[in-house]
Amino acid sequence: MRRQTPTSGINSAGSSRALRLDPLSLPLSFHAQDARADGGMRQVELHREHVVLRRAVLGMRMAVNVRVSDFLGVALRGIDDAQMLVLVHRDPALSIPLGSSSDAEEITSAWQMWSDIFHLPQLTEPAPRQPAPRRRRRNAIRARRPKFLVRRRAGVSLNGTSVHRDEREIIARD
Repeated sequence: MRRQTPTSGINSAGSSRALRLDPLSLPLSFHAQDARADGGMRQVELHREHVVLRRAVLGMRMAVNVRVSDFLGVALRGIDDAQMLVLVHRDPALSIPLGSSSDAEEITSAWQMWSDIFHLPQLTEPAPRQPAPRRRRRNAIRARRPKFLVRRRAGVSLNGTSVHRDEREIIARD
């Protein structure tokens, strides 16, 4: 069994080599860039079933737990002279970089391995940005009518009855 580095990647913390995570050594814990977080970094814990993103924004620490099945797929993006693998989510702030390399064979094999491990499709372009669907409320009785309204009979509509106006007497006589 291979020993993991403090950043849980293949490369040591002081290495100048590109980011490259090993998909066969899950769970992984590493730091990734985050423009909105304090210090510009967030901690990512990558498991087979879920991902935990930890960051602080304006001094408030938060941890976001996302299921792997909520991600759209593993995308291959071109950056300058290299290519980058990204675990793509509908919300771009939740997308996670998995590795980058200038070697086409290496990045293609890593792309296939990440896709197989997470059971997600391989994406060649970033998915179109769509807003996340609204979460369903879990209150089962919110849309039900109260019991006393269920017992009441519905009223009779006045549309079918005739209305007499400007008459002196409305009592019928035989």
